[in-house]
Amino acid sequence: MITEDPQLLDAYSAAVVRTVEAASPAVVKIDAGRGGGSGFFFTPDGLLLTNSHVVARTAHVTVTLADGRSLRGDVVGDDPHSDLAVVRVDAGSVPMLAFGDSRAVRVGQIAIAIGNPYGFQCTVTTGVVSALGRSLRAGSGRLIDDVIQTDAALNPGNSGGPLVTTRGEAIGVNTATIMPAQGLCFAIASNTARFVVSRLIRDGRIRRSYIGVGGQNVPVPRRVVVAHRLASASGVLVVSIEAGSPGEQSGLRDGDLIVAFDGQAIGGVDDLHRLLTGERIGVAAALTVIRGVELRTLTIVPAESRK
Repeated sequence: MITEDPQLLDAYSAAVVRTVEAASPAVVKIDAGRGGGSGFFFTPDGLLLTNSHVVARTAHVTVTLADGRSLRGDVVGDDPHSDLAVVRVDAGSVPMLAFGDSRAVRVGQIAIAIGNPYGFQCTVTTGVVSALGRSLRAGSGRLIDDVIQTDAALNPGNSGGPLVTTRGEAIGVNTATIMPAQGLCFAIASNTARFVVSRLIRDGRIRRSYIGVGGQNVPVPRRVVVAHRLASASGVLVVSIEAGSPGEQSGLRDGDLIVAFDGQAIGGVDDLHRLLTGERIGVAAALTVIRGVELRTLTIVPAESRK
């Protein structure tokens, strides 16, 4: 028979209560036309973070603060590929949450989610960090890497709210659940969020590069893998090339199989997306393809994506 330890229970409860009292004033409710969700202030002058799918590509939203005020929020920047957005509210000095270091997060540590599920403002759920380093596909189709998995219950309306440690630091931005599974909830890591918000504040968007190619993941025949000593047994089959794009200018052809970019193995479309960052814009790189059975290296200069 297991005997409950009141002191342990009290310590856990005290930690959660203390965190919620400190963190919840920074959490807001967001209404954006047909939908909405949550968000939280990360600066004292009214910048808040939420999910891209919460603001739904609108320019203005209604933000309800913890003190009951409803104010207009202006979307500063939106990045559907990471499912993050920054909104500015003219509310004077506001409570804020600091970002924690998501690299220091450990599986099993307490995780506290604060948000507005189904419109119930300032709802708190607790759990633990279930896993680290997950990947989650955004609505845009791109993978979001380094996602935190937690069993702190999330529901519609929690999206954009913070996942908080008992130190009161935001280690993630709650973004998704797997339905109808229970206890499978996900948050975008704070280190990813920190990078994205800095670019959204500066540019209003995240700059990424593109090569103008439509492709699909396919296996590479074993004899070809062995013959060319490829690092991956799969690649990206080129099925379409946009006219005037970097892909066309490089001499890429339909039917080519992309197996490496700038010396790094490409096992699928997601690998290529990860490498096509803003730093690649206008910078020549080697694109390794298999054409027929021959291994060829083309020179490609990625351009800036406007999508």
